[in-house]
Amino acid sequence: MSILITGGTGFIGSHTVVELIGAGETCVIVDNFCNSKPVVLDRIEAITGVRPRFYEADLCDEAAMERIFEENPDLESCIHFAGLKAVGESVAKPLLYYQNNLISTLTLCRVMQKHDVKRIVFSSSATVYGDPISVPIPETAPRGLTTNPYGETKQMIERILTDLYRADTEWSVSILRYFNPVGAHPSGLIGEDPCGIPNNLFPYVTQVATGKRAFLQVFGDDYDTPDGTGVRDYIHVVDLAQAHLKALQRARKVTAVECFNVGTGTGYSVLDIVKAFEAATGRSVPYRIVERRAGDIAACYADPQKAENILGWRAQYSLDDMCRHADNWQTKNPNGYDT
Repeated sequence: MSILITGGTGFIGSHTVVELIGAGETCVIVDNFCNSKPVVLDRIEAITGVRPRFYEADLCDEAAMERIFEENPDLESCIHFAGLKAVGESVAKPLLYYQNNLISTLTLCRVMQKHDVKRIVFSSSATVYGDPISVPIPETAPRGLTTNPYGETKQMIERILTDLYRADTEWSVSILRYFNPVGAHPSGLIGEDPCGIPNNLFPYVTQVATGKRAFLQVFGDDYDTPDGTGVRDYIHVVDLAQAHLKALQRARKVTAVECFNVGTGTGYSVLDIVKAFEAATGRSVPYRIVERRAGDIAACYADPQKAENILGWRAQYSLDDMCRHADNWQTKNPNGYDT
């Protein structure tokens, strides 16, 4: 039997494919390279010795998805990563995000249902919690207070999958709410390859440290946090990938809708990250404090106890590991996959 991985050549998807193959699973990847590069397939093969079956297709193309399921009758589950993911872009282009992220998911679920594949692990986000009432955030915290269209699509898809299960309790739906995935595979062969100016802190830090950018912009130092800069829960991407394997194993045993926070449970400020990166790598990260960024919140970190109790999953990599592996990736791939 095999697993369909949508968006499987992206940052989190590629690392998850590596972990799945390492656990003896067979993967079928579908991606349109909107946020990734074909060379990722070569890198996955270099790490694992296995080249996954691959289809270049858009999830919104129902005919293409039908063909994939027809040609792979052994598909038994799906891990759904595919989707547009830049918060700022979603604010500027809300219709694009609603059209792409929702229609692709509806199309995927319709084809899965037709082929009696009713097991899905969904890549959600801590953005569904909006500006949290308190931290750490449990899965029972209020949702629906999202601050941007990207987060709203995650919230809507969670509702779609929940309603799908309510209508047909043969479905097994596992929803993973990520916090801040960072780092890279220890080999340095796969990692985060942002297009243009990075939206996320870690790739920006690594590009500054290696001289690709002059300095890091720190958006605000007057938040209600220990040093005034924003606090987030950073999780190593390999730990996150392992959480998908655990969620898949769980989904094979139960029919339900279950939501899990995937984070370390520890919040680090922007300046904490700068200091940790400098200590781990010996590189300097010059920075400048600038105005707050619209939509940012003071603090957001997880209560990950449910994932440990039910999935048997817990983050293993340290902040030092995250910094060293991110630096290793950037050093070996100064221009990302275009190197």
